[in-house]
Amino acid sequence: MTVLRSRPEDSAAVASTRDYSLDILRILSICGVVAIHLFAYVLGHSEPQSRNWWLAAGMDIPFVWVVPVFVMISGALLLAPQKQVQEPRSFYRKRAVRLLPALIVWHLVYLVGVRWLMRGEDLPPARVAQLLLDGSTFSQLYFLWLILGLYAVAPLIMSFLQGGGQRRARALAATLLAATALVYMVPGIAASLGFARPISLNIFTYWLPYVGYFVAGRALRDVKLNGRSLFAAVVVALGVAALCLWQYGHQAQAGLLNVVSPVSYLSLSVMMLAAVVFLSGKSIFSRLTPSPRTGRMLVTLSGASFGVFLVHLLVFEVIRLNVPAVFDGRSILVAFASFAATLVISFAVSVLAARIPFLRNIF
Repeated sequence: MTVLRSRPEDSAAVASTRDYSLDILRILSICGVVAIHLFAYVLGHSEPQSRNWWLAAGMDIPFVWVVPVFVMISGALLLAPQKQVQEPRSFYRKRAVRLLPALIVWHLVYLVGVRWLMRGEDLPPARVAQLLLDGSTFSQLYFLWLILGLYAVAPLIMSFLQGGGQRRARALAATLLAATALVYMVPGIAASLGFARPISLNIFTYWLPYVGYFVAGRALRDVKLNGRSLFAAVVVALGVAALCLWQYGHQAQAGLLNVVSPVSYLSLSVMMLAAVVFLSGKSIFSRLTPSPRTGRMLVTLSGASFGVFLVHLLVFEVIRLNVPAVFDGRSILVAFASFAATLVISFAVSVLAARIPFLRNIF
């Protein structure tokens, strides 16, 4: 998640020239990330196909676009057309200062603080090594490795796109997304033929399937839909989100759809959903002209989204272990309350941490 910060003396200029559409998209996306993680807990504790199960699924599955859109936002900002491609050493240094402290500290927080101290898990060296290599130290931390990989190849992509215009960016994005969709059809096709060919990613490869989304953010950043095209994009987004929810709840009836486009971040249907959400969101939100105060609030919340991404499962873990009704995971009303509390506390912690020198480096 790329975060743009402006100096206080530039605030007036930012207020008058900033396109807040990416800020709003980022805020909505982080709300979706928190919803996915928290309502998935209810899904796992509810009777399948029950009313609570469907309500939880409705707050989880339709947000399947959030991680792809986060990657697209990063691509839209990092790969934006520049007069001059930034020298790789400067690019890497700037991103390393931002990302590496967070990567180290939050792995320790969730490995030692949550798994060992709060949950009392047994963590022998082999188990720790496996968690680190798989990027499964905790649910959301794989994303840090994903972004680290995209940062590593960003200067190469920028050099390739330089001077090629939108046509080159769109051709590259379409090629990469099509190749990724085909690769992620293989497990379903293989399973339907009676043998297994799973795809396994680790901290060194998480980024690879997301390069297409990364470039797509650059390719689509200046596209603005109007009138019928915007209406059509919104309808398609709602329709594909509903299809994903139906497919998730009716695995037995989905048949061929499960084979060619399973409900995952890297399936063909979710690629379409992410693209239309990104396009329609940017097109709608770019028409807004917030007041200076509202604009500053949007920039602050947008900048805090990275910290929310990192801290929200720690906040939820504290709530879960101390509130029996949340721990039980069977009440949808309690789930909504814990979702709201987790979101508010996580934003508050992230905004506050951004004002403290040491903590700013890990939020």
